[in-house]
Amino acid sequence: MLNGLTALLKAGTRLARVLAFLCLLPAFAQADPVDPDLRAALMSAVNSTDSFADEFDAQVWLVDMSGRLEKRMPDNKKRMEFLSLVHREAARASLSPELVLSVIHVESAFDRFAISRVGAQGYMQVMPFWKKEIGRPDDNLMNAATNLRYGCTILKHYLDKEKGDWIRALARYNGSLGRTKYPEKVMLTWERNWFVNY
Repeated sequence: MLNGLTALLKAGTRLARVLAFLCLLPAFAQADPVDPDLRAALMSAVNSTDSFADEFDAQVWLVDMSGRLEKRMPDNKKRMEFLSLVHREAARASLSPELVLSVIHVESAFDRFAISRVGAQGYMQVMPFWKKEIGRPDDNLMNAATNLRYGCTILKHYLDKEKGDWIRALARYNGSLGRTKYPEKVMLTWERNWFVNY
């Protein structure tokens, strides 16, 4: 991991600097004992099996978000599949898909294979200990659908736990409860890149 990060830093690319910064975030630090309610929510989520109620709404949202994401994810087919997954998992968890995109933007810069310094993986930087906690050790957190299912479930759990307080929920998600830097970054990313008013 460290050798790979060093190679990226030597490459000097903007993406490398962003990934290096993300690796320094204390994402999902397991400082507290595992929350049994969150464990139950994850178990239920990974075992359940679309989100758009209306075809026109789907087209409007997908075209809008696709245009915003194109520079970060140039392949049109992959981008549309990814956005459909984000919308499905966000809707399943009763979350704003735009806010989920903001979390992904901050957590992994849309790098499906991102790994933090503490071992969080994938788009939403999910800690792999959750797989063992819910009895699914073979789940692949680099798989987009799996990562989004876990990440959205965890985020929704924290939002419920914090009674709708996004600042506290996002801080819990990031493992930085009591600090506002990470939640403010996500909310600013949402406002600048992913906010919709239709």
